[in-house]
Amino acid sequence: MKTINVILSGGVGSRLWPLSRKSRPKQYLPVFEGETLFQKTVVRNRNLCQGLILVGNKENYQLSRENLKVLGVDHYNEIIEACPRNTAAAIAFAALSVDADDILFVTPSDHLIAEGDAYATAVNRGFELAANGHIVTFGLRPSRPETGYGYIEAQGEEVKSFREKPNLDTAESFLKKGNFLWNSGMFCFQAGVFLEELQKMEPEVYHASKAVFSNSKDGFLDYDLSMQIPSISVDYAVMEKTKKIKVVQADFQWSDMGSFESIYDYYKSVGHPTDSNGNMVIGSDKHTEFVGLKNTLLIHTQDAILALNKDNAQDVKKVFERLERENRGLVD
Repeated sequence: MKTINVILSGGVGSRLWPLSRKSRPKQYLPVFEGETLFQKTVVRNRNLCQGLILVGNKENYQLSRENLKVLGVDHYNEIIEACPRNTAAAIAFAALSVDADDILFVTPSDHLIAEGDAYATAVNRGFELAANGHIVTFGLRPSRPETGYGYIEAQGEEVKSFREKPNLDTAESFLKKGNFLWNSGMFCFQAGVFLEELQKMEPEVYHASKAVFSNSKDGFLDYDLSMQIPSISVDYAVMEKTKKIKVVQADFQWSDMGSFESIYDYYKSVGHPTDSNGNMVIGSDKHTEFVGLKNTLLIHTQDAILALNKDNAQDVKKVFERLERENRGLVD
């Protein structure tokens, strides 16, 4: 029974446009004290796990290889998707590539997490539960009424329900109740247990994923076969249906770095300058003045400028989607 970190690195980071592009998604941007989120993920988990599996896609696997080379990591397995089919399939590929009793610790590649005892304690508890046949999710005790995260309603290590991203009033009620956790998007289970549950809950996803993996060549998956896999998240496919679910309640510092609100908070915490009204410039050294604005970000890149209020950070995805239709060169 080995413990293996499965890193999911197929996202494009649409809510961090224009910093994040399809050709260089947010997890590969060296803007976190000179490191990428991908590198931080590898380093954070390599002392906790005995193996490493990367599940990426044909657009970014070279970036993963470059990041690993910088870290001096040369022992890992690679699964390269031909097209995105969501997280249930991505995790199934990893589970099919190992022994049934191996424990998979599934982590996104784009989260910012504080290393230390709290993190190690939570992960090791997840391993214990997984070794006993449970499917484990990790929940973070919320520090604010956050509307950008999903929530887990918990009683100890028992999961009562999963909740979608709430509006502000609902998020505030979750915080007051005290038994709602942020859904971290990290999971832990034995590979065989996960595949059994996937086959039971979503047999079409299971069988199609197995067919794709069986026909892979040197880690590369076939496009036509992949397109036959239903695109469904692991939350919907397994986590919200299985009777084997447990949650580890954790206190380590965590952010999914999914929006410029998260980026703003991180940059501010490391001393990036803001003016007296909380306005911030990212990507430019030019002198900039903000008049009549508060908590505004101005993001400069070589070919684009984005101005937004921090409170509207979730709406950047709509800009990305519109540009994808109207001016693909700005998102590729």
